[in-house]
Amino acid sequence: MSLSEWLISRRNICIKKNYKKTSLQVPEGLWIKCESCGYLMYYKTLQANLKVCPNCQHHFPASSQDRIYYIFDLNSWKDLNTHLSSTDPLGFFDKKSYSKRLQDMKFKTGLSDAVQTGLGLIGDIKVACGIMDFRFMGGSMGSVVGEKLTRLIEIGTSLNLPIIILCASGGARMQEGMLSLMQMAKVSSALYKHRQQGLPYFSILTSPTTGGVTASFAMLGDLILAEPKALIAFAGRRVIEQTIKEELPNDFQTSEYLFNHGFIDLIISRPHLRSTLHKLLILYKI
Repeated sequence: MSLSEWLISRRNICIKKNYKKTSLQVPEGLWIKCESCGYLMYYKTLQANLKVCPNCQHHFPASSQDRIYYIFDLNSWKDLNTHLSSTDPLGFFDKKSYSKRLQDMKFKTGLSDAVQTGLGLIGDIKVACGIMDFRFMGGSMGSVVGEKLTRLIEIGTSLNLPIIILCASGGARMQEGMLSLMQMAKVSSALYKHRQQGLPYFSILTSPTTGGVTASFAMLGDLILAEPKALIAFAGRRVIEQTIKEELPNDFQTSEYLFNHGFIDLIISRPHLRSTLHKLLILYKI
């Protein structure tokens, strides 16, 4: 190899080394693909659109904190009963103890349980609101969820406030057995007293809303709203088909199917939910 060839080869090696050192690394979480249409977008673009795909309008899951930011006037939200936290009354254990699951969920989500409750303003109209969070054990309804919602409704009734509950749940929490099922009657009873005072209750169904939540307070609203294409059901498709011995339509557990059959009143996309709630509150204003 001649001197000039050797110098060229060394230069190429140095260029490759420097390229490896200076090549750009794409940060994780910068891009996200829509699971419905495959559209690739910046995560900030999705956040700016309230976690709704700008291409196909698919609604991504939203946390309870997200929904507080989307719906309520800035800095108007006041938390209620944040000190309430589940215990393990049955000493339940499967792959790990229920106590450990609760501890892990609290660390992962920063929540005390699967619902946030509070008072807030929507266009300067004060409401009492409960927001379920599917991240915490699938939004399952245990004793604390039922207790927080019941206390919220009682406060709303005493202050003559409308009640709004945003539902996102897999149903009753199996780790608390009968105690979780009792919450269905407890919350429903509080809502009955609220209605006797002539006060409105709006139920907002997000995906998924299933099980004991659907069988109780989710379907008791004076107005029942839902996000587009939300999964809304009591039992699973296979269970129903095996029970009635019939094949069901592909979309029979969607908000659109339920709307067409009179089970819900409105389907509202997330970017329009705040303005729609404000109009409804004016209509129902006490």
